[in-house]
Amino acid sequence: MSLFRIATAEVRNIIKRSYNTTNVAPTVKMFIDGKFVDSTATEWIDLHDPATNEIVTRVPKCTQDEMNAAVESSKRAFKTWSQTSILTRQQVMFKLQQIIRANMSEIAKNITKEQGKTLVDAEGDVLRGLQVVEHMCSITSLQLGETLPNIAKDMDTYSYTLPLGVTAGITPFNFPAMIPLWMFPVSITCGNTSIIKPSERDPGATLLLCEMLNEAGCPPGVVNVIHGAHDAVNFICDHPDIRAISFVGSDQAGKYIYERGCRNGKRVQSNMGAKNHGIIMSDANKNATLNQLAGAAFGAAGQRCMALSTAVFVGEAREWIPDLVERAAALKVGPGDKPGVDVGPVISPQSKKRILDLVQSGVEEGAKIVLDGRDIKIEGYDKGNFVGPTILVDVKPSMKCYKEEIFGPVLVVLTADTLDDAIEMINKNPYGNGTAIFTTNGATARKFVNEVDAGQIGVNVPIPVPLPMFSFTGSRGSFWGSEHFYGKQGIKFYTQTKTVTQLWRETDVTHTQAAVAMPTMK
Repeated sequence: MSLFRIATAEVRNIIKRSYNTTNVAPTVKMFIDGKFVDSTATEWIDLHDPATNEIVTRVPKCTQDEMNAAVESSKRAFKTWSQTSILTRQQVMFKLQQIIRANMSEIAKNITKEQGKTLVDAEGDVLRGLQVVEHMCSITSLQLGETLPNIAKDMDTYSYTLPLGVTAGITPFNFPAMIPLWMFPVSITCGNTSIIKPSERDPGATLLLCEMLNEAGCPPGVVNVIHGAHDAVNFICDHPDIRAISFVGSDQAGKYIYERGCRNGKRVQSNMGAKNHGIIMSDANKNATLNQLAGAAFGAAGQRCMALSTAVFVGEAREWIPDLVERAAALKVGPGDKPGVDVGPVISPQSKKRILDLVQSGVEEGAKIVLDGRDIKIEGYDKGNFVGPTILVDVKPSMKCYKEEIFGPVLVVLTADTLDDAIEMINKNPYGNGTAIFTTNGATARKFVNEVDAGQIGVNVPIPVPLPMFSFTGSRGSFWGSEHFYGKQGIKFYTQTKTVTQLWRETDVTHTQAAVAMPTMK
Protein backbone atom coordinates (compact mmCIF):
# COMPACT_ATOMS: atom_id res chain seq x y z
CA MET A 1 0.00 0.00 0.00
CA SER A 2 1.13 3.53 -0.72
CA LEU A 3 1.57 5.88 2.19
CA PHE A 4 -0.30 8.50 0.19
CA ARG A 5 -3.41 6.54 -0.67
CA ILE A 6 -4.98 3.24 0.28
CA ALA A 7 -6.91 2.02 -2.73
CA THR A 8 -10.66 1.61 -2.41
CA ALA A 9 -10.31 -2.16 -2.77
CA GLU A 10 -7.82 -2.19 0.09
CA VAL A 11 -10.19 -0.17 2.29
CA ARG A 12 -12.81 -2.83 1.67
CA ASN A 13 -10.25 -5.43 2.73
CA ILE A 14 -9.55 -3.42 5.90
CA ILE A 15 -13.25 -3.42 6.70
CA LYS A 16 -13.40 -7.16 6.05
CA ARG A 17 -10.44 -7.69 8.37
CA SER A 18 -12.12 -5.67 11.09
CA TYR A 19 -15.47 -7.43 10.73
CA ASN A 20 -16.17 -11.13 11.05
CA THR A 21 -18.51 -11.94 8.18
CA THR A 22 -19.09 -15.60 9.00
CA ASN A 23 -22.25 -14.88 10.98
CA VAL A 24 -25.67 -13.90 9.66
CA ALA A 25 -24.81 -10.30 10.53
CA PRO A 26 -21.16 -9.19 10.41
CA THR A 27 -19.55 -8.73 13.80
CA VAL A 28 -17.00 -6.10 14.76
CA LYS A 29 -13.55 -7.25 15.81
CA MET A 30 -11.23 -5.88 18.46
CA PHE A 31 -7.84 -4.40 17.60
CA ILE A 32 -5.15 -5.92 19.84
CA ASP A 33 -1.40 -5.95 19.28
CA GLY A 34 -1.78 -4.45 15.84
CA LYS A 35 -4.20 -7.14 14.64
CA PHE A 36 -7.96 -7.50 14.26
CA VAL A 37 -9.11 -10.14 16.71
CA ASP A 38 -12.45 -11.95 17.04
CA SER A 39 -14.23 -11.55 20.35
CA THR A 40 -15.52 -14.53 22.29
CA ALA A 41 -18.25 -12.36 23.81
CA THR A 42 -21.64 -13.89 24.54
CA GLU A 43 -23.43 -10.53 24.45
CA TRP A 44 -23.65 -8.33 21.37
CA ILE A 45 -25.05 -4.91 20.47
CA ASP A 46 -26.84 -4.53 17.15
CA LEU A 47 -25.64 -1.55 15.11
CA HIS A 48 -28.31 -0.13 12.79
CA ASP A 49 -28.09 2.17 9.79
CA PRO A 50 -29.94 5.29 11.08
CA ALA A 51 -31.45 5.94 7.64
CA THR A 52 -33.08 2.50 7.34
CA ASN A 53 -32.74 0.86 10.77
CA GLU A 54 -31.38 -2.22 9.05
CA ILE A 55 -28.66 -4.05 10.98
CA VAL A 56 -25.22 -3.15 9.67
CA THR A 57 -23.17 -5.18 12.12
CA ARG A 58 -23.01 -6.44 15.69
CA VAL A 59 -20.63 -5.06 18.30
CA PRO A 60 -19.28 -7.30 21.06
CA LYS A 61 -19.41 -6.57 24.74
CA CYS A 62 -15.82 -7.62 25.26
CA THR A 63 -15.05 -10.06 28.04
CA GLN A 64 -12.93 -9.17 31.06
CA ASP A 65 -10.13 -11.38 29.72
CA GLU A 66 -10.18 -9.57 26.39
CA MET A 67 -10.06 -6.16 28.00
CA ASN A 68 -7.26 -7.28 30.30
CA ALA A 69 -5.38 -8.51 27.22
CA ALA A 70 -5.66 -5.02 25.74
CA VAL A 71 -4.17 -3.47 28.87
CA GLU A 72 -1.34 -6.03 28.95
CA SER A 73 -0.60 -5.27 25.32
CA SER A 74 -0.51 -1.55 26.07
CA LYS A 75 1.77 -2.11 29.10
CA ARG A 76 4.25 -4.15 27.04
CA ALA A 77 4.27 -1.60 24.25
CA PHE A 78 4.77 1.29 26.67
CA LYS A 79 8.11 -0.10 27.84
CA THR A 80 9.62 0.38 24.39
CA TRP A 81 7.41 3.11 22.92
CA SER A 82 8.06 5.48 25.81
CA GLN A 83 11.80 5.09 25.17
CA THR A 84 11.47 5.61 21.42
CA SER A 85 12.93 8.89 20.27
CA ILE A 86 10.57 11.79 19.90
CA LEU A 87 11.67 12.09 16.26
CA THR A 88 10.45 8.54 15.60
CA ARG A 89 7.07 9.29 17.16
CA GLN A 90 6.89 12.48 15.11
CA GLN A 91 7.53 10.51 11.91
CA VAL A 92 4.57 8.23 12.66
CA MET A 93 2.34 11.32 12.82
CA PHE A 94 3.78 12.66 9.55
CA LYS A 95 2.91 9.41 7.82
CA LEU A 96 -0.48 9.04 9.50
CA GLN A 97 -1.65 12.48 8.42
CA GLN A 98 -0.70 11.65 4.82
CA ILE A 99 -2.66 8.41 4.88
CA ILE A 100 -5.76 9.92 6.50
CA ARG A 101 -5.82 12.85 4.07
CA ALA A 102 -5.59 10.51 1.09
CA ASN A 103 -8.47 8.36 2.37
CA MET A 104 -10.87 10.88 3.89
CA SER A 105 -13.72 10.00 1.55
CA GLU A 106 -13.52 6.29 2.42
CA ILE A 107 -13.62 6.99 6.14
CA ALA A 108 -16.53 9.38 5.54
CA LYS A 109 -18.53 6.69 3.72
CA ASN A 110 -18.18 4.39 6.72
CA ILE A 111 -19.29 7.20 9.07
CA THR A 112 -22.37 7.92 6.96
CA LYS A 113 -23.34 4.26 6.92
CA GLU A 114 -23.01 3.78 10.68
CA GLN A 115 -23.81 7.24 12.05
CA GLY A 116 -26.08 8.77 9.40
CA LYS A 117 -24.53 12.20 8.85
CA THR A 118 -24.17 13.56 5.34
CA LEU A 119 -21.04 12.70 3.39
CA VAL A 120 -19.84 16.30 3.34
CA ASP A 121 -20.33 16.55 7.10
CA ALA A 122 -18.59 13.22 7.61
CA GLU A 123 -15.57 14.49 5.66
CA GLY A 124 -15.56 17.53 7.93
CA ASP A 125 -15.58 15.14 10.89
CA VAL A 126 -12.42 13.49 9.56
CA LEU A 127 -10.76 16.80 8.65
CA ARG A 128 -11.13 18.32 12.10
CA GLY A 129 -9.55 15.23 13.61
CA LEU A 130 -6.81 15.25 10.99
CA GLN A 131 -5.88 18.77 12.07
CA VAL A 132 -5.00 17.40 15.51
CA VAL A 133 -2.72 14.80 13.90
CA GLU A 134 -1.07 17.55 11.87
CA HIS A 135 -0.53 19.63 14.99
CA MET A 136 1.10 16.68 16.74
CA CYS A 137 3.73 16.70 14.01
CA SER A 138 5.08 19.68 16.01
CA ILE A 139 5.69 17.51 19.08
CA THR A 140 9.38 18.39 19.14
CA SER A 141 8.35 21.94 20.06
CA LEU A 142 5.23 21.08 22.06
CA GLN A 143 6.91 18.77 24.58
CA LEU A 144 9.82 21.00 25.56
CA GLY A 145 10.80 21.27 29.20
CA GLU A 146 12.27 24.23 31.10
CA THR A 147 15.65 25.10 32.49
CA LEU A 148 17.13 27.72 34.80
CA PRO A 149 20.90 27.58 35.26
CA ASN A 150 22.68 29.14 38.24
CA ILE A 151 19.56 29.18 40.38
CA ALA A 152 22.03 29.24 43.28
CA LYS A 153 25.80 29.00 43.43
CA ASP A 154 26.89 25.99 41.37
CA MET A 155 23.26 24.81 41.20
CA ASP A 156 21.00 24.32 38.13
CA THR A 157 17.35 23.33 37.86
CA TYR A 158 15.65 21.87 34.81
CA SER A 159 12.46 19.97 34.07
CA TYR A 160 11.27 17.76 31.27
CA THR A 161 7.97 16.15 30.37
CA LEU A 162 7.50 12.39 30.40
CA PRO A 163 4.64 10.11 29.34
CA LEU A 164 2.23 8.73 31.93
CA GLY A 165 1.79 5.14 30.80
CA VAL A 166 -1.38 3.44 29.58
CA THR A 167 -4.20 5.89 28.79
CA ALA A 168 -7.78 5.35 27.65
CA GLY A 169 -10.35 7.15 25.52
CA ILE A 170 -14.13 6.72 25.59
CA THR A 171 -15.72 8.31 22.54
CA PRO A 172 -19.28 9.37 21.58
CA PHE A 173 -21.34 8.47 18.52
CA ASN A 174 -21.61 11.93 17.00
CA PHE A 175 -18.01 12.33 15.79
CA PRO A 176 -16.68 8.82 15.08
CA ALA A 177 -13.38 10.08 13.60
CA MET A 178 -12.75 13.49 15.12
CA ILE A 179 -13.04 12.56 18.79
CA PRO A 180 -10.76 9.48 18.68
CA LEU A 181 -8.30 11.73 16.83
CA TRP A 182 -8.53 14.22 19.70
CA MET A 183 -7.32 11.43 21.97
CA PHE A 184 -4.90 8.78 20.79
CA PRO A 185 -2.62 10.93 18.54
CA VAL A 186 -1.92 13.32 21.41
CA SER A 187 -1.44 10.48 23.87
CA ILE A 188 0.88 8.32 21.80
CA THR A 189 2.96 11.14 20.35
CA CYS A 190 3.74 12.13 23.94
CA GLY A 191 5.04 8.58 24.46
CA ASN A 192 2.01 6.91 26.06
CA THR A 193 0.03 3.95 24.83
CA SER A 194 -3.73 4.19 24.33
CA ILE A 195 -6.84 2.02 24.65
CA ILE A 196 -9.86 3.33 22.77
CA LYS A 197 -13.42 2.27 23.44
CA PRO A 198 -15.34 3.74 20.51
CA SER A 199 -19.06 4.24 20.67
CA GLU A 200 -20.84 0.95 20.21
CA ARG A 201 -23.04 2.76 17.68
CA ASP A 202 -20.28 3.50 15.14
CA PRO A 203 -16.87 1.91 15.79
CA GLY A 204 -15.90 1.53 12.13
CA ALA A 205 -14.01 4.80 11.74
CA THR A 206 -11.79 4.01 14.73
CA LEU A 207 -10.92 0.61 13.27
CA LEU A 208 -10.03 2.16 9.91
CA LEU A 209 -7.79 4.67 11.68
CA CYS A 210 -6.04 1.85 13.54
CA GLU A 211 -5.24 0.08 10.30
CA MET A 212 -3.84 3.35 9.00
CA LEU A 213 -1.69 3.55 12.13
CA ASN A 214 -0.25 0.18 11.17
CA GLU A 215 0.52 1.50 7.72
CA ALA A 216 2.19 4.56 9.27
CA GLY A 217 4.59 2.31 11.16
CA CYS A 218 3.11 2.53 14.64
CA PRO A 219 4.27 -0.53 16.62
CA PRO A 220 1.76 -3.17 17.76
CA GLY A 221 0.15 -2.49 21.13
CA VAL A 222 0.62 1.28 21.09
CA VAL A 223 -3.10 1.63 20.31
CA ASN A 224 -5.63 -1.07 21.18
CA VAL A 225 -9.41 -1.06 20.66
CA ILE A 226 -12.01 -2.72 22.87
CA HIS A 227 -15.80 -2.63 22.61
CA GLY A 228 -18.72 -2.64 24.96
CA ALA A 229 -21.02 -0.53 27.09
CA HIS A 230 -21.26 -0.10 30.88
CA ASP A 231 -18.93 -2.96 31.84
CA ALA A 232 -16.23 -1.66 29.49
CA VAL A 233 -16.54 1.83 30.97
CA ASN A 234 -16.26 0.46 34.51
CA PHE A 235 -13.25 -1.59 33.48
CA ILE A 236 -11.47 1.51 32.20
CA CYS A 237 -12.37 3.50 35.31
CA ASP A 238 -11.18 0.77 37.67
CA HIS A 239 -8.13 -0.86 36.09
CA PRO A 240 -5.07 0.16 38.12
CA ASP A 241 -2.72 0.25 35.13
CA ILE A 242 -4.77 2.86 33.22
CA ARG A 243 -3.41 6.25 34.27
CA ALA A 244 -5.69 8.71 32.46
CA ILE A 245 -9.14 8.78 30.84
CA SER A 246 -10.43 11.06 28.11
CA PHE A 247 -14.21 11.18 27.68
CA VAL A 248 -16.66 13.00 25.43
CA GLY A 249 -20.38 12.36 25.75
CA SER A 250 -23.46 12.89 27.84
CA ASP A 251 -23.74 14.53 31.26
CA GLN A 252 -24.77 11.39 33.07
CA ALA A 253 -21.94 9.27 31.69
CA GLY A 254 -19.38 12.06 31.95
CA LYS A 255 -20.01 12.79 35.61
CA TYR A 256 -20.01 9.09 36.43
CA ILE A 257 -16.70 8.48 34.65
CA TYR A 258 -15.10 11.56 36.19
CA GLU A 259 -16.11 10.63 39.73
CA ARG A 260 -15.27 6.93 39.42
CA GLY A 261 -12.01 7.53 37.58
CA CYS A 262 -10.82 10.22 39.99
CA ARG A 263 -11.76 8.04 42.95
CA ASN A 264 -9.35 5.47 41.54
CA GLY A 265 -6.56 8.03 41.28
CA LYS A 266 -6.73 8.64 37.53
CA ARG A 267 -6.53 11.84 35.58
CA VAL A 268 -9.85 12.49 33.83
CA GLN A 269 -10.90 15.05 31.23
CA SER A 270 -14.64 14.93 30.64
CA ASN A 271 -16.43 16.93 27.96
CA MET A 272 -20.19 16.74 28.57
CA GLY A 273 -23.46 18.43 27.64
CA ALA A 274 -24.12 21.91 26.32
CA LYS A 275 -26.77 24.52 25.66
CA ASN A 276 -25.09 26.94 23.31
CA HIS A 277 -26.72 30.33 22.76
CA GLY A 278 -26.52 32.44 19.63
CA ILE A 279 -27.16 36.13 20.39
CA ILE A 280 -28.55 38.05 17.41
CA MET A 281 -28.27 41.82 17.57
CA SER A 282 -30.36 44.04 15.30
CA ASP A 283 -27.21 45.58 13.77
CA ALA A 284 -25.91 42.19 12.57
CA ASN A 285 -25.55 41.31 8.91
CA LYS A 286 -29.00 39.82 8.54
CA ASN A 287 -28.47 37.51 5.58
CA ALA A 288 -25.16 36.08 6.79
CA THR A 289 -26.42 35.72 10.36
CA LEU A 290 -29.57 33.79 9.48
CA ASN A 291 -27.71 31.47 7.11
CA GLN A 292 -25.08 30.73 9.75
CA LEU A 293 -27.70 30.23 12.43
CA ALA A 294 -29.66 27.74 10.32
CA GLY A 295 -26.51 25.79 9.52
CA ALA A 296 -25.27 25.75 13.11
CA ALA A 297 -28.64 24.70 14.52
CA PHE A 298 -29.60 21.98 12.04
CA GLY A 299 -26.32 20.75 10.54
CA ALA A 300 -25.35 17.22 11.62
CA ALA A 301 -29.04 16.87 12.59
CA GLY A 302 -28.21 18.99 15.63
CA GLN A 303 -26.06 16.20 17.07
CA ARG A 304 -23.11 18.40 17.99
CA CYS A 305 -22.04 19.46 21.45
CA MET A 306 -21.24 22.84 19.88
CA ALA A 307 -24.49 23.19 17.93
CA LEU A 308 -26.20 26.55 18.33
CA SER A 309 -29.36 25.03 19.75
CA THR A 310 -30.65 28.23 21.34
CA ALA A 311 -31.18 31.57 19.59
CA VAL A 312 -31.74 34.80 21.51
CA PHE A 313 -33.02 37.65 19.36
CA VAL A 314 -32.31 41.00 21.00
CA GLY A 315 -34.59 44.00 20.49
CA GLU A 316 -35.77 44.56 16.92
CA ALA A 317 -33.87 41.50 15.69
CA ARG A 318 -36.89 39.42 16.77
CA GLU A 319 -38.57 40.56 13.55
CA TRP A 320 -36.15 38.30 11.66
CA ILE A 321 -37.63 35.08 13.04
CA PRO A 322 -39.94 34.47 10.03
CA ASP A 323 -36.93 34.78 7.71
CA LEU A 324 -35.07 32.20 9.80
CA VAL A 325 -38.04 29.84 9.52
CA GLU A 326 -37.98 30.25 5.73
CA ARG A 327 -34.29 29.33 5.53
CA ALA A 328 -34.65 26.33 7.83
CA ALA A 329 -37.66 25.04 5.89
CA ALA A 330 -35.58 25.03 2.71
CA LEU A 331 -33.08 22.52 4.12
CA LYS A 332 -33.35 19.08 2.53
CA VAL A 333 -33.78 16.09 4.86
CA GLY A 334 -32.79 12.59 3.82
CA PRO A 335 -30.20 9.80 3.97
CA GLY A 336 -26.68 11.10 4.30
CA ASP A 337 -25.31 9.39 1.20
CA LYS A 338 -27.74 11.13 -1.18
CA PRO A 339 -26.59 14.25 -3.05
CA GLY A 340 -27.97 17.57 -1.87
CA VAL A 341 -29.09 16.36 1.56
CA ASP A 342 -28.54 18.91 4.34
CA VAL A 343 -29.94 17.07 7.36
CA GLY A 344 -29.51 13.33 7.88
CA PRO A 345 -31.24 11.04 10.39
CA VAL A 346 -30.62 11.10 14.11
CA ILE A 347 -28.73 8.18 15.57
CA SER A 348 -31.53 5.92 16.88
CA PRO A 349 -35.29 5.52 17.37
CA GLN A 350 -34.75 6.18 21.08
CA SER A 351 -32.99 9.45 20.31
CA LYS A 352 -35.80 10.46 17.95
CA LYS A 353 -38.40 9.74 20.61
CA ARG A 354 -36.52 11.81 23.18
CA ILE A 355 -36.30 14.74 20.75
CA LEU A 356 -40.01 14.59 19.97
CA ASP A 357 -40.89 14.34 23.67
CA LEU A 358 -38.87 17.46 24.46
CA VAL A 359 -40.52 19.37 21.62
CA GLN A 360 -43.93 18.32 22.91
CA SER A 361 -43.01 19.38 26.44
CA GLY A 362 -42.27 22.84 25.07
CA VAL A 363 -45.70 23.03 23.47
CA GLU A 364 -47.37 21.91 26.67
CA GLU A 365 -45.51 24.61 28.61
CA GLY A 366 -46.57 27.39 26.26
CA ALA A 367 -44.02 27.50 23.43
CA LYS A 368 -45.20 27.65 19.82
CA ILE A 369 -43.98 25.55 16.91
CA VAL A 370 -43.38 27.76 13.87
CA LEU A 371 -41.59 25.01 11.92
CA ASP A 372 -42.57 21.42 12.65
CA GLY A 373 -40.34 18.60 11.41
CA ARG A 374 -41.70 15.90 13.68
CA ASP A 375 -43.78 14.03 11.11
CA ILE A 376 -41.45 14.30 8.15
CA LYS A 377 -41.56 11.36 5.72
CA ILE A 378 -38.69 10.40 3.44
CA GLU A 379 -39.74 8.35 0.43
CA GLY A 380 -38.16 4.91 0.50
CA TYR A 381 -36.90 5.37 4.06
CA ASP A 382 -40.04 4.90 6.14
CA LYS A 383 -38.13 3.24 8.99
CA GLY A 384 -35.40 5.87 9.23
CA ASN A 385 -34.82 8.07 12.27
CA PHE A 386 -35.63 11.34 10.54
CA VAL A 387 -36.58 14.59 12.24
CA GLY A 388 -36.89 17.70 10.12
CA PRO A 389 -35.72 21.15 11.21
CA THR A 390 -38.00 22.29 14.02
CA ILE A 391 -38.26 25.74 15.57
CA LEU A 392 -39.92 26.58 18.89
CA VAL A 393 -40.59 30.24 19.72
CA ASP A 394 -41.83 32.00 22.87
CA VAL A 395 -39.55 29.71 24.85
CA LYS A 396 -38.83 30.65 28.47
CA PRO A 397 -35.76 29.66 30.55
CA SER A 398 -38.04 27.75 32.93
CA MET A 399 -39.14 25.31 30.21
CA LYS A 400 -37.81 21.77 29.99
CA CYS A 401 -37.00 22.18 26.29
CA TYR A 402 -34.63 25.02 27.25
CA LYS A 403 -33.08 23.43 30.33
CA GLU A 404 -32.26 20.08 28.71
CA GLU A 405 -29.96 19.43 25.80
CA ILE A 406 -32.20 18.25 22.96
CA PHE A 407 -29.38 16.99 20.70
CA GLY A 408 -31.44 17.03 17.55
CA PRO A 409 -32.43 19.40 14.72
CA VAL A 410 -34.47 21.62 17.03
CA LEU A 411 -33.87 25.32 17.66
CA VAL A 412 -35.43 26.97 20.69
CA VAL A 413 -35.92 30.72 20.28
CA LEU A 414 -36.01 33.27 23.08
CA THR A 415 -36.06 37.06 23.01
CA ALA A 416 -34.35 39.69 25.14
CA ASP A 417 -34.83 43.44 25.35
CA THR A 418 -31.14 44.25 25.81
CA LEU A 419 -27.70 42.73 25.49
CA ASP A 420 -27.41 42.73 29.29
CA ASP A 421 -30.55 40.59 29.51
CA ALA A 422 -29.12 38.13 26.96
CA ILE A 423 -25.80 37.88 28.81
CA GLU A 424 -27.60 37.29 32.10
CA MET A 425 -29.62 34.49 30.49
CA ILE A 426 -26.46 32.72 29.29
CA ASN A 427 -24.66 33.12 32.60
CA LYS A 428 -27.58 31.63 34.53
CA ASN A 429 -27.54 28.53 32.33
CA PRO A 430 -25.47 25.75 33.96
CA TYR A 431 -23.62 24.89 30.76
CA GLY A 432 -20.58 26.74 29.45
CA ASN A 433 -19.41 24.97 26.31
CA GLY A 434 -19.78 27.78 23.79
CA THR A 435 -21.73 30.80 22.67
CA ALA A 436 -21.77 33.25 19.77
CA ILE A 437 -22.83 36.82 19.09
CA PHE A 438 -23.76 38.28 15.74
CA THR A 439 -23.14 42.01 15.45
CA THR A 440 -21.34 44.66 13.40
CA ASN A 441 -20.55 46.74 16.49
CA GLY A 442 -17.10 46.17 17.96
CA ALA A 443 -17.98 47.65 21.34
CA THR A 444 -20.99 45.33 21.61
CA ALA A 445 -18.82 42.33 20.75
CA ARG A 446 -16.16 43.35 23.26
CA LYS A 447 -18.70 43.73 26.07
CA PHE A 448 -20.14 40.32 25.25
CA VAL A 449 -16.74 38.62 25.17
CA ASN A 450 -15.73 40.18 28.49
CA GLU A 451 -18.93 39.50 30.41
CA VAL A 452 -20.31 36.19 29.16
CA ASP A 453 -19.33 33.06 31.12
CA ALA A 454 -18.64 30.41 28.50
CA GLY A 455 -15.46 28.62 27.52
CA GLN A 456 -15.58 29.23 23.76
CA ILE A 457 -16.96 32.39 22.21
CA GLY A 458 -17.66 33.21 18.60
CA VAL A 459 -18.02 36.73 17.22
CA ASN A 460 -19.90 36.28 13.95
CA VAL A 461 -18.66 32.66 14.11
CA PRO A 462 -21.52 30.27 14.94
CA ILE A 463 -19.50 27.21 16.02
CA PRO A 464 -16.27 28.52 17.59
CA VAL A 465 -14.38 25.24 17.96
CA PRO A 466 -10.69 26.20 18.25
CA LEU A 467 -8.08 24.79 15.91
CA PRO A 468 -5.61 22.40 17.57
CA MET A 469 -2.91 24.97 18.31
CA PHE A 470 -5.39 26.13 20.96
CA SER A 471 -7.44 23.83 23.22
CA PHE A 472 -11.14 22.93 23.34
CA THR A 473 -12.06 24.97 26.40
CA GLY A 474 -15.65 24.25 27.40
CA SER A 475 -16.35 25.28 30.98
CA ARG A 476 -18.74 25.07 33.94
CA GLY A 477 -21.25 22.22 33.55
CA SER A 478 -19.89 21.28 30.13
CA PHE A 479 -16.45 20.18 31.33
CA TRP A 480 -15.01 18.48 34.38
CA GLY A 481 -11.26 18.19 34.73
CA SER A 482 -8.17 20.35 35.01
CA GLU A 483 -6.76 20.15 31.46
CA HIS A 484 -8.75 20.37 28.22
CA PHE A 485 -8.47 18.45 24.97
CA TYR A 486 -5.61 18.91 22.47
CA GLY A 487 -3.42 22.02 22.18
CA LYS A 488 -1.04 22.88 25.03
CA GLN A 489 -3.50 21.66 27.64
CA GLY A 490 -3.81 18.31 25.89
CA ILE A 491 -0.04 17.86 25.99
CA LYS A 492 -0.06 18.69 29.68
CA PHE A 493 -2.86 16.21 30.35
CA TYR A 494 -0.93 13.34 28.78
CA THR A 495 2.44 14.08 30.38
CA GLN A 496 4.01 14.38 33.79
CA THR A 497 6.85 16.68 34.75
CA LYS A 498 10.13 15.58 36.27
CA THR A 499 12.23 18.36 37.80
CA VAL A 500 15.94 17.96 38.53
CA THR A 501 17.96 20.20 40.82
CA GLN A 502 21.67 19.47 40.63
CA LEU A 503 24.68 20.79 42.51
CA TRP A 504 28.19 20.53 41.04
CA ARG A 505 30.63 22.58 43.11
CA GLU A 506 33.23 24.45 41.14
CA THR A 507 35.85 23.37 43.67
CA ASP A 508 35.24 19.74 42.67
CA VAL A 509 36.19 20.26 39.04
CA THR A 510 38.48 17.46 37.88
CA HIS A 511 41.99 18.78 37.24
CA THR A 512 43.16 17.87 33.79
CA GLN A 513 46.76 19.08 33.96
CA ALA A 514 49.29 16.25 33.86
CA ALA A 515 51.00 15.48 37.19
CA VAL A 516 54.76 15.07 36.58
CA ALA A 517 56.05 15.16 40.15
CA MET A 518 57.09 11.97 41.91
CA PRO A 519 54.10 10.54 43.82
CA THR A 520 54.60 10.76 47.57
CA MET A 521 51.90 8.25 48.44
CA LYS A 522 50.48 10.57 51.10
